[in-house]
Amino acid sequence: MAFVLFLSVFLIAACGLVYELIAGALASYLLGDSILQFSTVIGTYLFAMGIGSWLSRYITSGLVARFISIELMVGLLGGFSSTLLFFAFAYAQGFRLLLYGVVLLIGILVGLEIPLLMRILRERYQLRELVANVLTFDYLGALGASLLFPLFLVPRLGLVRGAMLFGLVNALVALWSTWLFRHHLAQPLVQRAASAAVVFLLGAGLALGDRITDTADAALYADEVILARTTPYQRIAVTRWKDDIRLYLNGHLQFSSRDEYRYHETLIHPGLASVPLPRRALVLGGGDGLAVREILRYRSVESVTLVDLDPEMTRLFRSHPMLAELNNHSLKDPRVRIVNADAFPWLETSRGSFDFIAVDFPDPNSYSLGKLYTTAFYRLLKRSLAAGGVAVVQATSPMFARQSFWCIHETMKTAGFRTYAYHAYVPSFGEWGYVLGAHAEWRPPERLPSGLRFLTPDNVASLFDFPPDLAPVPAEPNRLFDQVLVRYYDREWHEILR
Repeated sequence: MAFVLFLSVFLIAACGLVYELIAGALASYLLGDSILQFSTVIGTYLFAMGIGSWLSRYITSGLVARFISIELMVGLLGGFSSTLLFFAFAYAQGFRLLLYGVVLLIGILVGLEIPLLMRILRERYQLRELVANVLTFDYLGALGASLLFPLFLVPRLGLVRGAMLFGLVNALVALWSTWLFRHHLAQPLVQRAASAAVVFLLGAGLALGDRITDTADAALYADEVILARTTPYQRIAVTRWKDDIRLYLNGHLQFSSRDEYRYHETLIHPGLASVPLPRRALVLGGGDGLAVREILRYRSVESVTLVDLDPEMTRLFRSHPMLAELNNHSLKDPRVRIVNADAFPWLETSRGSFDFIAVDFPDPNSYSLGKLYTTAFYRLLKRSLAAGGVAVVQATSPMFARQSFWCIHETMKTAGFRTYAYHAYVPSFGEWGYVLGAHAEWRPPERLPSGLRFLTPDNVASLFDFPPDLAPVPAEPNRLFDQVLVRYYDREWHEILR
């Protein structure tokens, strides 16, 4: 009996923390800036738990019945929280208000659980023993949830089904409590029937979780979603409309197959074509293999190392027939070595020297991405660049995020590069910017590989001309412990979206 009671505490704690982590992860996926989202979600949740604990003093009778009702409410609200929030983001206004409303309600209910359970159990245990055991299993449950969430829950079940699974656990705790405390219930059959109904509802939701997730994805994107994956690092979605295939990461467009050649030709060839007989190339990010595709046009290239954090990303673009066709099966080329790692620590430990480096990360819309645009990172990049080599960084839009773009330029310059900014028009994104870095003075190439669809020897030099509305503006360099770039980027894009 004691083991079952304290197992209930363990499961309750695990469920409560999982709902908190799911809300933080979902907010990060949909709104960006993971530090802000997790910080505010956790703060709101803990505040709400305090409210719940304070409110528990006003529950003076029928403690077991109230505890079971609270478990069922937590199971329903927590279990369907991610489904509700996904659809709210797609269809409703005021998503943030609903997000924090849901977090507040779940937190209040979770805050009621442990005080009520301790009052129910105080007749069986001395206070000292009760407090020690309950808090021990409460903390152990939190530890179990924190390990399960990134290792199993997100990669195997995703946010929708994961929430439902733990909602089901709450409902099962309520159901077995109708047997454990049956002598304390005036109407145990009613409580048991309600618990069974919630278990059935959440079980059905869990079984239909993939359909619900597909429907939520379809609501988020204008085009048909043909592939979607949730990984420990991001939400990957691929859509299709006629012959246009689009990749989204955490809801942000990464490329359109109709015009990605403009982006990737401009990213690779101005720099790589200027290097005499390049042999070793490095791509950081770019797990879609499209930048690698362009590099492999050069016969002198003997090896390409691709470093991308997410193994699911590189697996999809290596093995999925439709996606692999987009990159001309570049990730299966024997010259290509794929490394799934965080680029920052990988560069710190790498002792390789590369003739060409392409940095193709998502935009710096969070501090976890912003670290990859800092002076510290670019110094490591410069150390890995061979004498006479060239590095190039995608640097967001000089039109829509003008100060952010010139901040990246200033950051590379501060890190010791000779810098050369350039830009090109990509219809899916608008005017897009790049910064090229070298050890010494650099000149645009006079020859390019054959078969390019956008770049020619005649138009390469024009990419480095900036009209007045894109011209440099003052910007501080982005440093690891003071990421002004993320603040610039957030401010500029919010102004555009108003």
